[in-house]
Order: sequence, then C-alpha cells, then structure tokens
Amino acid sequence: MTSLTNLASSIRQNVALALVGKEEATDLLLIALLCEGHVLIEDVPGVGKTTLASALARSLSCSFARVQFTPDVTPSDLTGFSIPDGHGELRYRPGAVAAQVVLADEINRTSPKTQAALLEIMEEKQATVDGVTHPMPRPFMVMATQNPVDFVGTYPLPEAQMDRFLLRVSIGYPTARDEADILLRYSGPEIPMEAVAPVCSAQDILDAQAAVRTVYVSYEVRAYIVALCDATRKTDLLALGASTRAAIALCRAAQARALLCGRDYVIPEDVQALAVCVLAHRLVLSADARMRGETTADVTRQLLSVVRVPVKLK
Repeated sequence: MTSLTNLASSIRQNVALALVGKEEATDLLLIALLCEGHVLIEDVPGVGKTTLASALARSLSCSFARVQFTPDVTPSDLTGFSIPDGHGELRYRPGAVAAQVVLADEINRTSPKTQAALLEIMEEKQATVDGVTHPMPRPFMVMATQNPVDFVGTYPLPEAQMDRFLLRVSIGYPTARDEADILLRYSGPEIPMEAVAPVCSAQDILDAQAAVRTVYVSYEVRAYIVALCDATRKTDLLALGASTRAAIALCRAAQARALLCGRDYVIPEDVQALAVCVLAHRLVLSADARMRGETTADVTRQLLSVVRVPVKLK
C-alpha cells in the first residue's frame, strides 16, 4: 500500500513539471492506468491535453507511441501488416500502436474505418492481421484526445468506441495563478517536458494493477453500482443507458481510487467521485433532454442525487 502511494506521488510530481495545477486530471489517468483501461481526454485546444498524456507516458519506463490521426491514416497503419520475407513466408511488421503507452492524438479526425480498427486493440489488447493474432505489450494503455467543439473534418466516435474508454477526462482552463506559473515556466530557456523522466518501471505498473484487483468491494457497494447503472436505463432523459461494461468499469475504477486513497476497500464516495467520468460519455440523451439543453453529465449527477446510497459496507 505504501509503495503504491509513493509511486502515485512520484508520478503526480513528475507530471506537474510539465502541466501546472491539474492534479485531478492526473489522478484520473492514474486510475485508468491501474485499471488497465483507456482514457479519452476531451477539451478545447490549447489547455494541455497532449501535454498531460505525454508527461504521463514519459513518467513510465514503458515504450511509447504517438499517432497523429488524420483522414489518410489507414487501419493497417495501426494494426500492422504482413510482407513477404523473400523465402515464401510472410513477416509481420507491427503497426503504430504496438507500444505499451499509445497517444492517439485527435482521434476524431480519422475515418470510421480506422477508428473501428482500434476496437479489437483496445478491448482485447491484440491485433489480428491475416488471420494471425499479435498481442500488444503489457501494460497497455491508449490515451486519446479530441476537440469537442471543432466539427470541421471530424468523425464523431460511435457508441461502441466510446464504451471502450474507461474514463473521459476534461482538463479545463487553468486558474489565473496557474496560468501565470505556466507563462513563467514556458518563457524561460528550459523546456519543461524535458525535465520529465521515468520514475517507475513496467513491472511496477503490472504489480499495481494486480493490487487493484485485491481491493474489497462489498455487496452493498456492488448493488449501489448496479442500481445507478440501472437508473440510467430507466430514465426518460436517456435514449441509451449504461452497459454492463460500464458497470464493470465503474467498479474497477472505484477499486483503483480506493487504493490511491490508502484503503483496501471501496466506499460509496469512490463510486460517486468517478460516476460522471466513467458513465457520462457512454450515455445518449433522449430528444427531449437535448431540447432542454441537458448533458449526459447533468443526467448522471441527477441520478446520483436520487439513487439510494448504502450505509452498511461489510
């Protein structure tokens, strides 16, 4: 427990060398990493989406790949392809995502066909080329970024793709004090990102991921997660509620948060703190809710306020 707390603290401090004042976003990425999950970082341009993902990747002693998504990126660019080796055999050449940490930059700027190629890779952590399955290196994590307000030349991610992301994270604008600090750092002769160096190994991450699975989740907390997800399927505000995959993701994320907080058991507050980030991007508003200007995050918060919170934990 102590070693994991120290590990998380080291990564937070390391990321803060390049990204100022975004501890909550950093913690959410840590939770996804510990859950073997993927993250969609969605926000306006210029607030540090790519910086956050790159700083986390540089903090890990893991292989890293950055893919700049454009309309001409093809599925084989991601999955890899086979080429003749000159002796009548096919040799597999890995694609761009054959790394432990992958930054899929501006994922909504590539075609639906290329986006679909990520489905198997993200869910199964493998790529199938010419009938042969090639596993991704472990640990494996995809961090994708997209701009929610720019619709020119973009292809919205389908629901099946959104459901593969454990969390959706928004960074937001910095405070005035943090922005002044950013200007100070980035106006000097040194490049802040160059100060970010690995502080943990791939094995450290694998050990931490194994520890997450040992965190105790009581029957009452599991029932609370089920009730919350079930409420998303019954409300008139949503045309599409949370899937069973979403319920599993919320449970796993709550386990990781509990561990980062120094506990070996989950409490309802862990679920409440993560519900919006885990569930909202998987939901689809009803026509009436869209007309009223509701968002899926608003609906999730409304349901959190009405679903009964358990009091008995063990």
